[in-house]
Amino acid sequence: MKHYYNPMSRAVTTHWMLLELGVDHEQITLDYLKGETATPEYRAINPMGKVPVLVDGEVAVTEAAAICSYLADKFPEKGLAPEPGSAARGEYYRYLFVPGTTLEPMFTIRSLGVEDYPVQSVGFGDMDRCLATIEAMTPESGWALGDRFTTADIVFGGFLDFAVQFGWLEAPSAKVSAYVRRIKDRPAYRESHDPSWH
Repeated sequence: MKHYYNPMSRAVTTHWMLLELGVDHEQITLDYLKGETATPEYRAINPMGKVPVLVDGEVAVTEAAAICSYLADKFPEKGLAPEPGSAARGEYYRYLFVPGTTLEPMFTIRSLGVEDYPVQSVGFGDMDRCLATIEAMTPESGWALGDRFTTADIVFGGFLDFAVQFGWLEAPSAKVSAYVRRIKDRPAYRESHDPSWH
């Protein structure tokens, strides 16, 4: 497997996932400031010209949550995803998809100063609902799906960590702060993230 990566990108999340799994892979660091993600060769792999990308044989997977989900299912013996068809699987999918489809768009438009938009027409709604969703989904103790750490924590917990670190989530609750601290205490997190973020 080839993992296309940059340490200042969402590829940190997929790098963390790979380290949690402990699986062999080739890490290929691309410098997007030097145009290395804009070459025709790379755009043939990912037309968005972004990292991360995971290439596994003939399969190219883009988008951090999709890569993490793919890897969890490829290595079921590692226990980072609930069984397909299980009751926990639906909740697991919610944790994988809410950050990218709802939370990040809301925080992005807020950071850009956009205030006038049709709240009922966009999937992310408004900030109050996004903050309420974060509170509802953040576990009081343990991990997103209970006592077992899973890919849900890498994607959802990783997003909360990013949101706190970069000021998107300006005043995290005690519950969110404690959960992010548990995330950051994991050895694979520490290995995959810049120490200045701790």
